[in-house]
Amino acid sequence: MLAVKALIQQIPDPGLSNNERVRLRCQLAREFERTGNLDAACGAMDDLWLGLGRRPNLEMFDDATAAEVLLLLGVLTGWVGNVRVIKGSQESARSLLNESVAIFESLGNVKKVAEAQTEMVLCCLRDGSLELARTLFSAALARLDDSDGDLKARAVLRSAMVELADSRPRDAINLLQGSVSLFVAANDLVRGGFHNEMAIALKRLGGKGDRDDYVNNVLREFAASSFYLGRSGHSRYQGVVENNLAMFFLEIGRFAEAHDHLDRAQALYTKLNDSIHLAELEDSRARVLLAEGAIQKAERIIDVAIRTLEKGDQKPSLAEALTTHGVALAKLERATEARATFERAIDIAERAGDLEKAGLAALALIEELPEYLTEDELCSLVESARGFLKHTQNTMTRQRLTECAWRALSTIHTARPDWTIFSLSETLRRHEGRFIQMALEDSDGSVTKAAAVLGLPGHQSLNFILHHRHPELLSARRPIRPRRRSTLKLVKS
Repeated sequence: MLAVKALIQQIPDPGLSNNERVRLRCQLAREFERTGNLDAACGAMDDLWLGLGRRPNLEMFDDATAAEVLLLLGVLTGWVGNVRVIKGSQESARSLLNESVAIFESLGNVKKVAEAQTEMVLCCLRDGSLELARTLFSAALARLDDSDGDLKARAVLRSAMVELADSRPRDAINLLQGSVSLFVAANDLVRGGFHNEMAIALKRLGGKGDRDDYVNNVLREFAASSFYLGRSGHSRYQGVVENNLAMFFLEIGRFAEAHDHLDRAQALYTKLNDSIHLAELEDSRARVLLAEGAIQKAERIIDVAIRTLEKGDQKPSLAEALTTHGVALAKLERATEARATFERAIDIAERAGDLEKAGLAALALIEELPEYLTEDELCSLVESARGFLKHTQNTMTRQRLTECAWRALSTIHTARPDWTIFSLSETLRRHEGRFIQMALEDSDGSVTKAAAVLGLPGHQSLNFILHHRHPELLSARRPIRPRRRSTLKLVKS
């Protein structure tokens, strides 16, 4: 607050140039943003804030000032667009931040380049662009060293958030522990974020050894996070910790405490008019209600949350909520709707680049609707889930994947077909097609190699089978390159 008061007193000084006054406004906006007061942050920019993603005329300012304005406008566009659930806001934010990066690079200000790139990582986290987030983090970290204090700590923290979003809690812990000295010296906001991400990482790795130790370690990290975030005055992040605590109490079966923490988060988000976090909180609430058996109430709550999430850029959050909705619909025996909802969740998460969420939706479909899936569909879903989750370090997710694989195997070996519609020739054709597809995949599309793997006499045999029985697999072949004609001329002897 001292910094805010000092800045407010400095800004009207008639002795300041336009450039100096605007840079002070940017500092003031940053101070408000760091405590989550977005309305005050936008107000601090005065007539330079024209609305979400809108770029003001900056010709009257020098390059350093223009770049600073673009940086702050990008940060505010990302935050306001996210909180108000406005579609396209993260792309607009990245556009403003990219422009600031270009100017800072032309000025040789590598630290400000790194700061802008770190802010872009947050935009990527919101819309699921995890690979781009990793690229940006690597570029930012290359420009920073330990002397950069809070800036480097914030970059490391957001990198850990990327790893957690990609279900790599062990990698997140290594990043955080490798920079402990930075976080110990950091401001309360960054330090609180460190403990929150550490708690999430420990939770996802699961307990090793004594169960009580595991629970106590996670709760200790969340308590530390709440302490530092409370001291920083950032109500929005305090709400995030409350929601995370609720999900941990759900995991260990303490439902009443889960509801208590959700109530606290709801009060904070309602006061902030934070639509996106309220919708995510309702997803959490629905999961607790499902665990308690209040299925119809859970379905009503999550349906409303989805309508809010559909308006914004938070595709990973939407996929997660759709998965919860699919579980509720399945338990209400609305199998057709449930399956369509799970499949939509898989598609949205995969297209957003969040393979973890896609894999979890696939697992939920297998768990909730196994009797509505054919053998081929079960096999395909297990294979897809395994592909989505092949890098996961989440203990519970790995256990679920193993259990789903066993369930599929058991179903295939014990299930009786519907003899009224059964066709032996069609069943054999399907199985033949699956093995041919795998052979082509493992042979990089080479028909000759695939034929050899399958034990066929030659590529002509496999081509015949593909054209006559499996035309749908013709596209899996490697394109045939026309033979080059020899350019040598015959010489008469």
